[in-house]
Amino acid sequence: MPSTFGIVDLFAGPGGLGEGFASLVEDGHTPFRIGISVEKEASAHQTLTLRAFLREYRVLHGGLPEQFIDFHAGIAPEPDWSAIDAEAWQHASDEARALELGKESAAAALDGTIEKLKAEYDDTILIGGPPCQAYSLVGRARARGKVGYVPEDDARHYLFREYIRVLDKLRPAAFVMENVKGMLSSTVESRLVFEMLMDDLSSLGKGHGHHYELRAVRVEDGRARLHEVAKPSDFIVRAEHFGVPQRRHRVIMVGIRSDLAGKAASAEIAVCGTTRTVRDVIGTMPALRSGISRGLDDALSWQNEVVDAAKLLAMICKEGGDGALREAFSVVAKRKKAESPMSRAKSHLPEGYGTSNDELLRWVERSDLRAIAQHETRGHMSSDLGRYLFAAVFGQVLGYSPKAADFPLVLSPDHRNWHSGVFNDRFRVQLADEASTTVTSHISKDGHYFIHPDPMQCRSLTVREAARLQTFPDDYLFLGNRTQQYVQVGNAVPPFLARQIARLVYSAIGQ
Repeated sequence: MPSTFGIVDLFAGPGGLGEGFASLVEDGHTPFRIGISVEKEASAHQTLTLRAFLREYRVLHGGLPEQFIDFHAGIAPEPDWSAIDAEAWQHASDEARALELGKESAAAALDGTIEKLKAEYDDTILIGGPPCQAYSLVGRARARGKVGYVPEDDARHYLFREYIRVLDKLRPAAFVMENVKGMLSSTVESRLVFEMLMDDLSSLGKGHGHHYELRAVRVEDGRARLHEVAKPSDFIVRAEHFGVPQRRHRVIMVGIRSDLAGKAASAEIAVCGTTRTVRDVIGTMPALRSGISRGLDDALSWQNEVVDAAKLLAMICKEGGDGALREAFSVVAKRKKAESPMSRAKSHLPEGYGTSNDELLRWVERSDLRAIAQHETRGHMSSDLGRYLFAAVFGQVLGYSPKAADFPLVLSPDHRNWHSGVFNDRFRVQLADEASTTVTSHISKDGHYFIHPDPMQCRSLTVREAARLQTFPDDYLFLGNRTQQYVQVGNAVPPFLARQIARLVYSAIGQ
């Protein structure tokens, strides 16, 4: 009989890594089931709990509840989930826990659950990763700017030790730890955090029990395998190699318990290695306009702003002798003036939704839905509309995102460092026929790094578009306000990638 593994998911965020593992089905068997997922941030925990409820509801009833479909479509308020199915809601509440890892109360709750999981399942898996802010290059740069910041006092640098503590307590068949590349170079107390982590991992099992053999996920010739590690950079996984439409590069470390490591060297899976693009996942989404954050925000005002910007840029390009850009801006001006104004939110399903044979679209699109959720734009300043338009047209015509020096002087922000190089990529368009750049939590700030590739829409990405680039299925609903939704999406592991990692791990330890 196939083995079933109980999952402990730490620092779960909205659940991207857990979704990948829990969604895996091999020969009609679901090998991974989440026993507990832990996230302290309130909105992410709400998202995690709702997803756990829907997962259990599907097990009990074979589909989504009608109340969720109506709520997802925006035609009904959020219901009392416990009234819909008390058993499924209790299961979700027990599974998704709002605990602050590193605290004694969280450790006590985790330790009690660990003993139950050991008794309930054939074996266990530990997944997750400590918060990345303390390790990321951007996070470290911001921290250095804080008066009185002392790295040694930043508890986030040491949260990986709670992961190690749970690993030692749980002794799972395997573990998967994910983090940003900056973890490999981050230092505390004049020591590399990565070296501290490796020391702690190597100490497990010494003198008692089994140790863990560390493996790196490597893709060659359309196959993913678990390789022995020669250097720290071997742990870097490139999401685009797994068919994710995003150039997301992260450290993913796989550990196999030594009594099960015999199959690791031969474990391999086929991966969805075809390069996927921004157009592949958001190209059929309903077209939208942005809002205007300062001043009158209506469709006609927005349309006039874009037309005026397009005419101005066409004239500037004509004077500069750039015929291709001039023509592109002229086309935008004429089309925008002739077309009907767009709205800021649309939820209708695109034609052919849920019927594609494409593996990625089959994963993202869910045929039991009535609408696209969380596809609503935010507002932008009128001055930024011209910059967004320029970036989108520039990317469409020239095939790359413009740098600060490429922008006409009339579009220069009122900032003394604009031409210093510090803000070289301040406005970045996502190119339609390439994988996107890394979707990060910064998308919650202003959207300047995540400009939609269609010049006619002249806006930043919506929550749903960002979620699709992260390969979250359309029925994955992010709770909290819009800023919190963006943060959850940006901090997550792409579930489509996670499911392939899960399949590879299962090929190494499954029976």
